[in-house]
Amino acid sequence: MALTPALATLLRGRLALPVVASPLFIISNPALVIAQCTAGVVGSFPALNARPAEALADWIMQIQDALADWDAHNPDRPSAPFAVNQIVHRSNVRLEHDMEVCTRHRVPIVITSLGARPEVNEAVHSYGGAVLHDIINDRFAKKAIEKGADGLIAVAAGAGGHAGTLSPFALMQEIRAWFDGPVALSGAIATGSAVLAAQAMGADLGYIGSAFIATEEANANPAYKQAIVDGDADSIVYTNLITGVHGNYLRPSLVAAGLDPDNLPASDASKMNFGGDKAKAWKDIWGSGQGIGAVQAVVPTAALVARMAREYAEARNRLARTQPELAPAPALAPVLAAT
Repeated sequence: MALTPALATLLRGRLALPVVASPLFIISNPALVIAQCTAGVVGSFPALNARPAEALADWIMQIQDALADWDAHNPDRPSAPFAVNQIVHRSNVRLEHDMEVCTRHRVPIVITSLGARPEVNEAVHSYGGAVLHDIINDRFAKKAIEKGADGLIAVAAGAGGHAGTLSPFALMQEIRAWFDGPVALSGAIATGSAVLAAQAMGADLGYIGSAFIATEEANANPAYKQAIVDGDADSIVYTNLITGVHGNYLRPSLVAAGLDPDNLPASDASKMNFGGDKAKAWKDIWGSGQGIGAVQAVVPTAALVARMAREYAEARNRLARTQPELAPAPALAPVLAAT
């Protein structure tokens, strides 16, 4: 698959692992993003995490300064770029302000969600940035590319937070039938071997969120982090009750909120609203993907990335050893190589 020139320039020689760390509402903060980028994966955060709105510029400058300092002291291991997630749904009253801040500070990558807006893509392209748009089916994927997104985040079944229901095999197959640009695949990815599997299906990058909740830098309640460690795929419940958009949540947090996970009412999707302070829902009821069985402890972000990078290399070597009829694995994943 081919990266766009903007993404190829941003990522060349800067990834230890072909991964984008997904933006986690409430949880992703500058400390986590900096740790992700310096460990060698694309770090990201939702613009709405910076509260009040005036804090967004401070967050971006804090991340930029920290990464510039890292690069100056680690020229042989430069940091990965960072991304800011914009909810482009019409109810997000901060969008115009937040996009002006991102444009002024030339945020390298913007991740857009819940709608595709040409004017947002044009703003990012005006300074040479790249836009990745998250989608849950092929129809939305086509709309995103038609409206000017550079690449896609394919959110398949099993992903944390707002998630789709399609098998990653089916979703990637349909997208790759017509699109050869950048794709990150999301859905229960929490190991290096799963990242390699995503690439085998046609993705350029893995898109990982839930595993980063159980890191020391994450802005999550210690009980939430421990619930990720203790949980597994059977701990996840899929519902649209919390925000109006279907997503995956930890069963114990629903029970703690007085809800019956097996008898949740449906929400009216037309009433979803990202304009006010929606933090309480995600603070008390915890989102998570199905891949958390791979998370065994709360660790520093650098240790998590190192573990997955080791698993990625081991999986490649295992395939070469057990499937000798296959062509040898390349020295680097395609997204890591110079293009």
